[in-house]
Amino acid sequence: METNDLIHLEKFTSKSDSIFKNIPSDLRLFLESQMIDRTYKKGQPIFLEGSYSAGIYYLKEGLVKKYKTDHAGKEHILSLCSEGELLGYSALLCNEPYPDSIAAVETSSLGFLPKEVFLKATNESNALMSCLLSSLSHEFGVMVNSVMIFAHMSVRERLALTLLILSEKFRRKDKSDLVEIVLSREDLANMVGTATETLVRLLQEFKKEEIIGINGKRISVLKTKALIEMSKFY
Repeated sequence: METNDLIHLEKFTSKSDSIFKNIPSDLRLFLESQMIDRTYKKGQPIFLEGSYSAGIYYLKEGLVKKYKTDHAGKEHILSLCSEGELLGYSALLCNEPYPDSIAAVETSSLGFLPKEVFLKATNESNALMSCLLSSLSHEFGVMVNSVMIFAHMSVRERLALTLLILSEKFRRKDKSDLVEIVLSREDLANMVGTATETLVRLLQEFKKEEIIGINGKRISVLKTKALIEMSKFY
């Protein structure tokens, strides 16, 4: 994917993985030393919407999903988070319940940083607070862009954009040349905002058009430009 395309995709992706990268190394090492290691199996919730935070989570390894559940119990996936991202810090900073839930998409390793340690660090470090505010501002922009763009897209266009976003997300996660999106059809449908049956039909159409390759649950993007043109997000 070309640099200009990545710039556009940043409007739809989290930047919380940059927080620990941009604070002083001694503070980062201290915070990492205070973390309690926790492992979550596939499907296991990390925290639930409406509960209060006792600390924040640092995703060391794996993949998790942010989602909201409607009155009928259906999940609506807001985003996927991968290695290096901080989870749950916005609710902690404003002392409000979690606005969404997070669960493991695959077996994931997280570091839990207790509330008292994290808040003390934010009070004492302008660099950390600056990074957090920058990330929160970007997250708000992501939400606005997603609502505005997705509201005017067809299901086919939403799927094209979602595949572009996921392709970059899995590229960052796997750090390899061959990028494969590994996600259940149900989760992908919940990200796109459509029925699983509709998603499967559209994926088969994309495959016939040789835009993507499918190997079991694995999806690889073969024609990035075709997805960009189809999504019209630029």
